Amino acid sequence: MSVERIPKDVRARYRWKEWNHAVAILTSDFSVEFDDIMYCLREFTLTPADILTPGGRKSVIAEKIDGLFRSRNWAEKGFDIQILVDGQSIPTPTHKIDNFKNRIGVEVEWNNKTEFYDRDLNNFRLLRELRVLSVGVIITRISEFQQEFKRLGVPKKYGASTTHWDKLIPKIEGGGSGGCPLLVVGIGFDCYDPDA
Repeated sequence: MSVERIPKDVRARYRWKEWNHAVAILTSDFSVEFDDIMYCLREFTLTPADILTPGGRKSVIAEKIDGLFRSRNWAEKGFDIQILVDGQSIPTPTHKIDNFKNRIGVEVEWNNKTEFYDRDLNNFRLLRELRVLSVGVIITRISEFQQEFKRLGVPKKYGASTTHWDKLIPKIEGGGSGGCPLLVVGIGFDCYDPDA
């Protein structure tokens, strides 16, 4: 794995896993986007207030991370894809990517239903096959946070069946992203300031 190419200070704060040389591609061909990702991960801090604040369409945590990417000129991106068969246009809808810049897509999955992982992985696979995405990145939480949620008395919204590391990795290892180069970043306790 080329995870060693990730700066040590950032590497130490998160859990990492890559497929199909994602880090090598990022550092070699998309160094500006790689630097943006490292900046956002350096700047992010998780607090108890973030965890305890009720979410709407998106959690406060996902909004916080997306805001860091917006500050680096990343944007939510949808794709208008149609396949032409014998002159007949067949729409091929895809899901919007949370953060997109120059062929790199970053999805933030803090606390959704695990089906959102299937959606993200399938989207990355399709966009890679259509040559509009070079690397997909998923930022999610490590599974060990479940104990901290219990300690904080967090409502059941953070159930074991929501998006976290142990739910994502088997989906990828089962081929969910096809051949798309993929980097998974796990938000861990080194990102967490329990006294903030």
